[in-house]
Amino acid sequence: MANDSTLYSADYIGSGTFIIRKPKRNARKRRQTKLKSPNRGMRK
Repeated sequence: MANDSTLYSADYIGSGTFIIRKPKRNARKRRQTKLKSPNRGMRK
């Protein structure tokens, strides 16, 4: 089982407040998706 830092978790604090932890995105994967679909700031 993986450690808690790599898993999604939400802790209920009270009155609709949550502390949400989620894993960091892999830099290599992030770069690949950016190269594959470069559509940030596109008009049409």
